[in-house]
Amino acid sequence: MLNYIWLALVLLAVAIGGWNDRLKDVTEGAFDGAKTAVTIALGLIGIIALWLGVMRLAERAGLVQRIAHGLRPIMRRLFPDVPPEHPAMGSMLMNMSANMLGLGNAATPLGLRAMRDLEALNARPGVATNAMCTFLALNTSSVQLIPATAIAILAASGSTRPTAIVGTALLATLCAASVAIISVKLLEKLPIFWISPSAEKTKVGQDSQKAEIKGKAGGTDYSDSGVVPQEPPRRSSILGLITLIALILLFIMLFVRMVAPTLFGVPMAGDAAAQNVFVRSVNALSILAIPFLLSFFPLYAAAHGVKVYEEFVEGAKEGFSVILKIIPFLVTMLVAIGMFKGAGGIELLSRVLSPVLTPLHFPTDLLPLALMRPLSGSATLALLTDIVHRLGPDNIVSLTAATIYGSTETTFYVAAVYFGAVGIKQTRHAIPAGLLADLTGVIASVIICRAVLG
Repeated sequence: MLNYIWLALVLLAVAIGGWNDRLKDVTEGAFDGAKTAVTIALGLIGIIALWLGVMRLAERAGLVQRIAHGLRPIMRRLFPDVPPEHPAMGSMLMNMSANMLGLGNAATPLGLRAMRDLEALNARPGVATNAMCTFLALNTSSVQLIPATAIAILAASGSTRPTAIVGTALLATLCAASVAIISVKLLEKLPIFWISPSAEKTKVGQDSQKAEIKGKAGGTDYSDSGVVPQEPPRRSSILGLITLIALILLFIMLFVRMVAPTLFGVPMAGDAAAQNVFVRSVNALSILAIPFLLSFFPLYAAAHGVKVYEEFVEGAKEGFSVILKIIPFLVTMLVAIGMFKGAGGIELLSRVLSPVLTPLHFPTDLLPLALMRPLSGSATLALLTDIVHRLGPDNIVSLTAATIYGSTETTFYVAAVYFGAVGIKQTRHAIPAGLLADLTGVIASVIICRAVLG
């Protein structure tokens, strides 16, 4: 699928650019895309190393297994090909949790780790498994409780109700996530995307049998599948347990203090006073989540006898090899996107589709943003900012644009990063499912905003 999309973007960019006398912009777009890809990749090195180190501690301490075990019924329905006790389950759960809280810096490294864990079950290297496609579709439509970036743009532009999009974005992203799950499960059964399951099932079956045998013996071992070997969970020491409880109580107190500061005799800030309890609670969770994870995981591992410094370093080392695999895929995709943007392809699509969408009461101002969203996050952010400044922050079209931004994702960027990290070249039905989720998010945003805010 990506082969045809990439080739189409390049050829259309040259054709449109030549017709519009913008071949110079096409060339600059290609060079800018290449530079942007490397800049993004290098900027991720430290963040990925940090979170892979944290994940290593969580795995060694047995925390990942416990998390996956608790949500086994849901995850087994979504990912039936993944053994219930496999580390991929915990990695995917942590990635989804980070996405829900809007923790992009944590979600991407955790997602890359999840893809590497899923690759350990892949009997056909270079071809995406059903589990990988499902995971990518969920990422491109991840439920986000608070669209913090969109709210910040509205607030900075003087909106009197910047948090009005919290409910609309949540409803729209729920619609997108539902369509993503349904479409990815239906598309995997189509002949065009279907692959022979014999080899994959043999691989998964072996791992499942191994998990069952090891489970009866008291633990699961995936050391020969490329995943970090996991020891049976150790019991926490009394001192470690007391320290963990103290840390949790501290963060609970900080959470309550941020949501209801008046209980501690602290005056509430003006911005917080204008928000309801739900918004303040989610904002507090977003602020406290990363400090909590960065302190809880090492402390939990230390309480279970893990050598935290040594294991963290071993996990962080993996970050550099991951980045080296991502760079070629990022360069390839962002170069094509840069060429298409430089040629004026988005503007042309907007003009072509406007006569069709206008009778459907789809605001034409939203069309460039909706078309750009799957391609580039930074370009979509620029378009959102332009709409808000041009039409006003409280205009229904501006609020709808902010809702679209908060309920959709850059599908091609996510695919390039996640699949590139494990060398996947045949993405099968992952891209169509992600694009269907984006389309649903856009349509749902327009309908919901018109009904709720109009």
